[in-house]
Amino acid sequence: MDYGTLRGFFALLILALFIIIVIWSYSKKRKSSFDNAAKSIFEEEDRKEKNNEQETNKNV
Repeated sequence: MDYGTLRGFFALLILALFIIIVIWSYSKKRKSSFDNAAKSIFEEEDRKEKNNEQETNKNV
């Protein structure tokens, strides 16, 4: 097996891994967990705003 063949196998392996990751990330089973992760940023901001309001009310 020469260097060119080895590089070819490695390229096919990387391509197969890429296709597997794309299929995994766009599968319907993962959609709900990815949506929850995307919405968690906004929930975190709401919590911070509520905490800031409570702290300012304590100082008054």
